[in-house]
Amino acid sequence: MTDDVDRRAFVERLLAFDTTDGNEAPAQEWFGCRLDELGFETYHWKPDSERLVTHPSFPDDPAEIETTGRPNVAGVIELGSGKGPTLLLNGHADVVPAEADQWSSDPFEPTWTDETLTARGAADMKAGLVASVFAARQLAEADLDGRVVVESVVGEEAGGIGAAESAQDPPYPVPDAAIIAEPTDLTPVIATEGTLMKRLTLTGRSAHAATPWHGEDVLDHFERVRNALADLEAERARGITHPLYEPFPRPVPIVAGTVHAGSWASSVPAHLESEFRIGVAPGETVDEVEQEVDRRIAAVVADSEWLTEHPPRFERFSVQFEPAEISPEEPIVRAVCEALDAAGRDSTVRGATYGTDARHYIEAGIPTVVFGPGSIRQAHFPDESIDWSEVTTGIDLLESAGKRFFTRNTR
Repeated sequence: MTDDVDRRAFVERLLAFDTTDGNEAPAQEWFGCRLDELGFETYHWKPDSERLVTHPSFPDDPAEIETTGRPNVAGVIELGSGKGPTLLLNGHADVVPAEADQWSSDPFEPTWTDETLTARGAADMKAGLVASVFAARQLAEADLDGRVVVESVVGEEAGGIGAAESAQDPPYPVPDAAIIAEPTDLTPVIATEGTLMKRLTLTGRSAHAATPWHGEDVLDHFERVRNALADLEAERARGITHPLYEPFPRPVPIVAGTVHAGSWASSVPAHLESEFRIGVAPGETVDEVEQEVDRRIAAVVADSEWLTEHPPRFERFSVQFEPAEISPEEPIVRAVCEALDAAGRDSTVRGATYGTDARHYIEAGIPTVVFGPGSIRQAHFPDESIDWSEVTTGIDLLESAGKRFFTRNTR
């Protein structure tokens, strides 16, 4: 049995790689070598942008999907005869950028405070990926039959570039079920939201700030759009009846994540560009929600002489996330819940207002539950941290869930 020192050393080294978007290759190469050393049969493959453009979630131009030097890595361990089911434990290697000036230490120099580990990716989600590796190793020592796959994909934060390819055409045996070890506080998540990404461009008219009445302030129009979308969010929230989303104060958020306006402090701002993230609940589609949003923007335009004469652009950009959901009766969900019950932990299934790579596997017909150590509240956060005891508990729970899955689903 690998001891805790090895686990800590593994996660520390993985966290020390800066794996922001497009920079995953060195970490993936190292990860593959470690899988080799631990007895996995390893696979390395690059997502194909020409193929991804045929996927409805991705842009139509291959040049907008960066795949160069971004390998996926997977390791396979055969259990017993290998004739039983295949279980995938999935994680992503990429992390979001870190604003170093908001951190107490270098984001890519892992630091310990007692038993709390801090680094970019500690929660989202390198600790979950490492937990998957060591859970798989523990499963290899049990009397089971089948295969366990540990997979590290790229580009999850950019919409699931690696997972979309992997789910459709994996180089390893097609999984019968999957666990995505994203940070869920070790609770089972069976429903995740989709996301519509839209970029708004508004045009006003510049004028000297001393005589602003000669101009057309684009911020005034932006506020009308933003208020209209806030009203739409509230209306949509009242119409969401999904029981897993009742606990959320804003079950389908609409957020203007970026706003860039104006060119000079002494001028009325005449140009604005804003990027919106719009929630899509399970049971809805991105296209349906986009039609609702576009109708609301059209009403704002129709109510403004200026916008009617200078119509805004409101167009998709980046990758779109469809929502995903599986039944709580799926064998992999039951295996996770039973593992939690056996450990005396809460096994209540939940929904999440974020999207994950689970949607790609579910779309491919692979039942997938999201379950891993750490909290989503730490994701993308300064001084991102995880309690080490949750990682070690996560390893044991993943092992326990795997044992239940293999025992009850052997062909």
